[in-house]
Amino acid sequence: FAAQRHVLTYMEDAVSQLLENREDISQYGIARFFTEYFNSVRQGTHILFREFSFVQATPHNRASFLRTFWRCFRTVGKNGGKYSNICWYLLTAQEYHCLLQLLCPDFPMELTQKAARIVLMDDAMDCLMSFSDFLFAFQIQFYYSEFLESVAVIYQDLLAGKNPNTVIVPTSSSAQHRQRQPPNDCNPLEGVEASLFYQCLESLCDRSKYSCPPSALVKEMLTNAQRITFYGFLVALAKDQGINRALGALPDKEDLFLDPVMDQELEKLVAQISGLSMSAPPSSSGDTASMPVRNSPRINSPWKPLHHRRKMDAESEGSNEETDSSEN
Repeated sequence: FAAQRHVLTYMEDAVSQLLENREDISQYGIARFFTEYFNSVRQGTHILFREFSFVQATPHNRASFLRTFWRCFRTVGKNGGKYSNICWYLLTAQEYHCLLQLLCPDFPMELTQKAARIVLMDDAMDCLMSFSDFLFAFQIQFYYSEFLESVAVIYQDLLAGKNPNTVIVPTSSSAQHRQRQPPNDCNPLEGVEASLFYQCLESLCDRSKYSCPPSALVKEMLTNAQRITFYGFLVALAKDQGINRALGALPDKEDLFLDPVMDQELEKLVAQISGLSMSAPPSSSGDTASMPVRNSPRINSPWKPLHHRRKMDAESEGSNEETDSSEN
């Protein structure tokens, strides 16, 4: 159970965070730190602003990142959104990558480009994409990245007439550094035999230690096809709602822009902002001392990522140097 749930990964990360922030954590206790750390893991907020190596470290981390990306930016695909007059329908791969980097600063552009290639079929990578098209393609590419690397190798071997029983399963390090060569799917009549392709995928899923889509759903997807191309397979994966439900990170496509819990929080926030503006009438004398002050409750985070602290320390040191020089 511990290995299946990657408990050791989270214990190591928790201890690392504890050692890096021990001065702050000592103020309120180690027990509280571990409680709040694993609560954040359970809620899926532990991946926020973390390095990419941690974001992709476990299936739970990947699903949490997908869910967070959807919840943060789902209004991009709405008709102006409920709280915005701006109409954002389509974005480029570069723009989606910028959104991903808001949550994970070192998120690799390569994964974004591969997800965009599923939508655009490698025709014009600078074309615009809808949020829903990109999101479901990104989900498949990000969550099943190692699986897709092996599928690309199998597909190329089948095209070349090689023995499909020799399956290369990439390690986590090789999957990060090896550039996948896009198979040539320009001609829709090209491709490989769907039944043979599925046999190879079934064998891959049986022996792979990485996340794979359910074999039964893949078989159902390929049953009615005689031949299939590599990108045709990726598009089918991205559009299959059964695979989306099995993964469990995103809602169905028709519910993609519905999030009642988040909407309630936004409504509360808008109400608080409106209340603040209504309770603070402008002063004709310009004296701010007579203006009412509203103390809003503030909950301090028990710990902060180390790179945030270093950034704050560097900024404070820089401001001190400027102050010293001005005094001299």
